[in-house]
Amino acid sequence: QVQLVESGGGLVQAGRSLRLSCAASGSVFRINAMGWYRQVPGKQRELVAGITSPGGTNYADSVEGRFTISRDNAKNTVFLQMNSLKPEDTAVYTCNADLTYYSSGAYRTGSYWGQGTQVTVSS
Repeated sequence: QVQLVESGGGLVQAGRSLRLSCAASGSVFRINAMGWYRQVPGKQRELVAGITSPGGTNYADSVEGRFTISRDNAKNTVFLQMNSLKPEDTAVYTCNADLTYYSSGAYRTGSYWGQGTQVTVSS
């Protein structure tokens, strides 16, 4: 059973920072790619940042230069460092992982989602 568990959300004033974490647990063999998404009520979920297994990264234009995605392969964990936060960054942030795991005698691949964590930035 694979699970993604997020932490680090909360309420913060504009201009401050937060660091989100997403840890994959279970019979995880390798995380191939991970991404952070966010969604506000009434809007579509958007990709905020992504990171591949070799370490390549991509960011939404709205967060480029302020957010940094990184990973700890040994701990199967991805981080999102969010600096210079703005009120428009307020959203539920959810991590997604494409990973390889071991189950029933075989290696398998799948895509998993975390439960989401609320980030609220006050002006």
